[in-house]
Amino acid sequence: MLARSGIFLLWLMHFLPFRVLVWIGTTLGSLLYLLASERRRVGAINLKLCFPGLSNEERKKLLRDHFKMFSRGLIERSILWWSSAEYISSLIRVEGVEHFEAVKDKPSILLTPHFVGMDVGGQWIAQHTDTVCMYAKQKNRYLTELLLKKRARFRNQRLYSRQQGLRPILKGMRAGMPFVYPPDQDQGIRDGAFIPFFGVPAATMTSVPRIAQMTGAKVVPGITRLLPGGAGYVLTFYPAWENYPSGDDIADTRRMNEFIEDRVREMPEQYFWLHKRFKTRPEGEARFY
Repeated sequence: MLARSGIFLLWLMHFLPFRVLVWIGTTLGSLLYLLASERRRVGAINLKLCFPGLSNEERKKLLRDHFKMFSRGLIERSILWWSSAEYISSLIRVEGVEHFEAVKDKPSILLTPHFVGMDVGGQWIAQHTDTVCMYAKQKNRYLTELLLKKRARFRNQRLYSRQQGLRPILKGMRAGMPFVYPPDQDQGIRDGAFIPFFGVPAATMTSVPRIAQMTGAKVVPGITRLLPGGAGYVLTFYPAWENYPSGDDIADTRRMNEFIEDRVREMPEQYFWLHKRFKTRPEGEARFY
């Protein structure tokens, strides 16, 4: 019942002017920073690991700013889920669209790391091409079904759970559907390795170079930035990576992490710091959380 009530409130919000939604999201973020002590603790640990050169006060301010951006991302999903394609597109400025156009109907990996604007970029992509992607099941079945429905509201988007593995993803890619993939969370090391992220060994999937090798896919990153006030968003596509994959999965995955690090440094408040990115540790190493 609580989940349904929250979704109803979110639906009501999509009727509000965009600038009002931004204010609601920012205000909610300030409140969540005070109330969500466990997430605040996780974020503080992550920032201390990744930005040891910042002072405690600088990291606290960065974390407060992140909560505001994170909450904006939640509230602004009301637009992504219920507003028209035309309205959504009117809020998004796209840079480097030629890199997207070059691969949109070919086997490709659209790399979308976990920035707070990730879903905005995903909805723009979904308006312009059919894709395949993976999803994580929520604890609440209603929320899982809602997320699937809203992420697939434009064109032909095929979503597969992680439990289904890579086979349906590869089949879709070979049929010319780009794979929208955020590979930068801790999923253990069963299909990955410890790769440095801001100098800290982080369990990282090595699937990007492996999938690229199996399908001949080009890798084109797409990063969305939330702009202040009512200015909307900027979705930036980057050139397809050259000489990728190289045949060395570890080196290729490190290259991916280094690319993400560079983007994080450009807008550190918009990277998703509330996930336990360093949960899995090398054998014998103490846990961070």
